[in-house]
Amino acid sequence: MGDELVAVYDEAGAVVGSATRQDMRARGLWHAAGQVLVLSRDGESAYVHRRSPDKDVFPGLYDCWAGGVVSAGETPRECAYRELAEELGISGVPLESLFTHVFVQPPHRCHTFTFSVHWDGPVVLQPEEITSGGWMSLAELETWAKDPASPFIPDGRAGVLEWFRRYR
Repeated sequence: MGDELVAVYDEAGAVVGSATRQDMRARGLWHAAGQVLVLSRDGESAYVHRRSPDKDVFPGLYDCWAGGVVSAGETPRECAYRELAEELGISGVPLESLFTHVFVQPPHRCHTFTFSVHWDGPVVLQPEEITSGGWMSLAELETWAKDPASPFIPDGRAGVLEWFRRYR
C-alpha cells in the first residue's frame, strides 16, 4: 500500500502531480480524500465504524465516513464510490455531493470532498480496514462529535461537525 500512487494537490485544491502514499505521508504533501456519510433511509441514523489498529493514519479510532485518499488519475467522486464499495460493501447507489473542506493537522494536509448516500441494505465490512460498525442516531453522533474526548478520528470529526452545521 505504501507504493500506491496518490494524487498530490496544491494548497488551493488543484491536482499538481502524484507521489507514493508513503512519500505523501512522510513529506506531509497536500492530497485529497473522497468520503461518504452513509445515512439510513429515514435520515435519522448514520453508519459509524471503528478503524483497524493497522491503519497508517488514526488507527483504532471511530469514523462516520467511508473514504480514503484519492489515487493518481482518479476523481474524488470515483474515490468515494471505490472506498464505499471496498470498506462497507455498498455499491450501485447515487452519491449526493455535499461540500469540500480542508483538514490541516500537520503533517496531514487534505482537501476532503464529501458525499452522502441513504442506505438500509446490508453492510459488509472490509476486515483489513474496519473492525466493527453499526448505526448511530444523528443526535448521539452529534453529541459524540462535539466531545473532544471521544475516540473519533480528527478529520471525520471536522467533517461531520461541518455537516451538522450545514444540514441540521
